[in-house]
Amino acid sequence: MTEQTPPIPTHEDFYTDAQRRLQDENGHTKLSHAVLQAIVRDELEDYHIEYIETRDYFFLSTVTAAGEPTVSYKGGPVGFVKSLGGNRLVFPNYDGNGMWLSMGNIDAASKVGMLFMDFETPWRIRVQGDARLSKDAELMAHFPGCNMVAVVDVTHVFQNCARMIHKHKRVEAHSIYVPDAEGKQPFPAWKRIGPIQDFLHERDKGKAEENGGTLTEEEYMAKVMDGTS
Repeated sequence: MTEQTPPIPTHEDFYTDAQRRLQDENGHTKLSHAVLQAIVRDELEDYHIEYIETRDYFFLSTVTAAGEPTVSYKGGPVGFVKSLGGNRLVFPNYDGNGMWLSMGNIDAASKVGMLFMDFETPWRIRVQGDARLSKDAELMAHFPGCNMVAVVDVTHVFQNCARMIHKHKRVEAHSIYVPDAEGKQPFPAWKRIGPIQDFLHERDKGKAEENGGTLTEEEYMAKVMDGTS
């Protein structure tokens, strides 16, 4: 039995008209075909999943219903993006700043881009897909402390050239704000800023005094600048 070749998207399906026009204008049409054949897949392969499930952060790109993009850093424990089998991934949403930009965009427009980085080796994998929000108890149980999860049906995945990635060394194992096995995490400094106390969620009101007292905006920015926020 011969090994089945993973599905590869066609040049017309993967690239947009504008991208193909620029490829033609700059003499890269043949190269763009070759790169597509070499690295882009319609389905996750084992090495994609192995890499993704050993990451503890990624960059998430989403768009509003009107097409306005945003990019967010998403961090958690190692393996906080998990394979659900087939061509599906899931990742948690943890307590944030109340803006709900990424999750709101997913709810409205579904399209996501996920960039998984290794700055030490370095290398990266890019994922594109369609996402939906879920509060399924079984899925959320994988991620203590999350308030919901995003389920991603992968449409394209590819390893990207790493030659322009600047090498960086990690200085700590993980953020202290990653929820523990019971879903607990330290009270964040930004929730101690005095002027926002009246606007915090009910569960957070009064906690500033329990965690060192309120901060001025200048005091908070000083903590940001010296890395103690």
